[in-house]
Amino acid sequence: MLHFRSVLVAGLLLCSASAWGQTNGCDLNNDGKVDGTDVQSAINMSIGVTAPCTANVYGAGVCNVVVVQRVINAAQGGGCLTGTTGAIAHSVSLTWSASTSSNVTGYKIYRASTAGGPYTLVSTVGNTTSNTDTTVSSGQTYYYVVSAVDSNDVESSYSNQAKAAVPVP
Repeated sequence: MLHFRSVLVAGLLLCSASAWGQTNGCDLNNDGKVDGTDVQSAINMSIGVTAPCTANVYGAGVCNVVVVQRVINAAQGGGCLTGTTGAIAHSVSLTWSASTSSNVTGYKIYRASTAGGPYTLVSTVGNTTSNTDTTVSSGQTYYYVVSAVDSNDVESSYSNQAKAAVPVP
């Protein structure tokens, strides 16, 4: 039986500073400069010391190591990744365990918008155990299954279902 090993949702969310009242997205204290105070604020928010999370550098209410690194980069004279509100290049990376069948020639990846299907074919891949779905939309939840295909074009039953929730910008 095939089993999903991991599902990773990726996407760079860019948020305008004006959407949350700051002139610079990395100026978390809104004092007109990005410095060590902003870095410490980002660290405190990411580890849960400061509540609620007010950073909006990566996505609304998201305080994590990516936000901390972006604030550090800006404090060191680099740019802070901000821009138009919206999502850019969301994707779902899928990995699964290889079939134990000896004559597998590839896999079919299926996706549904509701748990349990119905599933629609998203991709057919060769003898690999990973794939990236780049046709996902912000704010949607997807359910994936995979099947193995042998040299006679016979398809196995579906794997266990994997769930991926794509964030809203």
